[in-house]
Amino acid sequence: MTVSYRQPGVVLTDRHFTVPLDHDAPTGETIELYAREVVASDKANQDQPWLVYLQGGPGFGANRFVGKGAWLGRALKEYRVLLLDQRGTGHSAPANRQTLPLRGTAAEQADYLTHFRADSIVRDCEAIRREVTGGAPWTVLGQSFGGFCTVNYLSTAPEGLTAAVVTGGLPSLDAHADDVYRAAYPRIERKVAAHYARYPQDVERARRIADHLLANDVVLPNGYRLTAEAFQSLGILLGGSEGSHRLHYLLEDAFVRTPQGSALSDAFQEEVQGLLSYASHPLYALVHEAIYGQDARPTDWSAERVRAEFPQFDAPKTLAGDAPLLFTGETIHPWMFDCDPALRPLRETAELLAARTDWKPLYDPARLAANEVPVAAAVYHDDMYVDTAHSLATARTIRGLRTWVTDEFEHDGVRAGGPRVLDRLLALTRDEA
Repeated sequence: MTVSYRQPGVVLTDRHFTVPLDHDAPTGETIELYAREVVASDKANQDQPWLVYLQGGPGFGANRFVGKGAWLGRALKEYRVLLLDQRGTGHSAPANRQTLPLRGTAAEQADYLTHFRADSIVRDCEAIRREVTGGAPWTVLGQSFGGFCTVNYLSTAPEGLTAAVVTGGLPSLDAHADDVYRAAYPRIERKVAAHYARYPQDVERARRIADHLLANDVVLPNGYRLTAEAFQSLGILLGGSEGSHRLHYLLEDAFVRTPQGSALSDAFQEEVQGLLSYASHPLYALVHEAIYGQDARPTDWSAERVRAEFPQFDAPKTLAGDAPLLFTGETIHPWMFDCDPALRPLRETAELLAARTDWKPLYDPARLAANEVPVAAAVYHDDMYVDTAHSLATARTIRGLRTWVTDEFEHDGVRAGGPRVLDRLLALTRDEA
């Protein structure tokens, strides 16, 4: 059953689909997917081409817009938009500490989650495209991990696409997770240096907070154990357009005087637990490194292992001297499954995924080299989340792909830049820019 309703300037329709859990076993177990159809109110009765949006992550449901926010207003000028909750997220067979035990043992949970990567997501898209468009091809907009999915789409089912737009999400075609993080840590260090150059007062504030956490066992109101390493992971903010400013405001309100002496303020703890908890997107932590698996090598907690090659990120060593504390970025570590109550029950499942050695290739270089689908990609200069050099190397391998390399935006440029970013990229797919 479909239900339609209105918001300012738009008509929304809830759509539900049934797809195989394993597309290689089409008569086997199925899962339910959810997507929200959006059309401009004045075009609700018109035939329009379709655009499907693939969210970043992995592990996040599609944006819950109100009206025509961000890039959506530009898209609605000429498309009906399908905001897909990718499998495991939002209302699409959510995978979390509450639902995964229904699968059985940790081994059975890990086997189940091998079907939640880009290849399965793209096959979901192809299955529902036939129902949504009547078989006509559509345009895909892929943000971040959604861009990874888009490159898989071009590799496996380009006949389903009229055009492809990627924002901050051109993956390396052959890099192991170790290569990804070996490139990431120097990039993260540059972002931290830029933050401290903007807000030099934060050097002492960050050191003071980390020193307090090394000396005290701090448990946040939601049960999250806030360690110095966990505090460092707040550097994930620095990859967003407003992230440096958000981090600054967070640090300046960290401490408050109490009868027992200085303590971390309730306001600071409340905000930090919201930033660090994976309760709303546990799949991000579970399969983040698995999105890079393409061969017999395990990912084996890659970000944690590679971090050892960069001792400047070690908080105790930093605080023993006078160097600024370095934050980390988009990295997943085994200690997160001890600190976060939303992840603790899934520790064994995560370990099994990290040890897995049967990952299938996600991209087809030969097919990409023969690509005929119009493709445009925004590549953000020194993107903290997706390596710029890796993205440009991939761009050169996809026939006909046009890039827009810019330092005007950070990784969230399609949100921060809104209609202007999407307008530029759509024009590139049409040779209008």
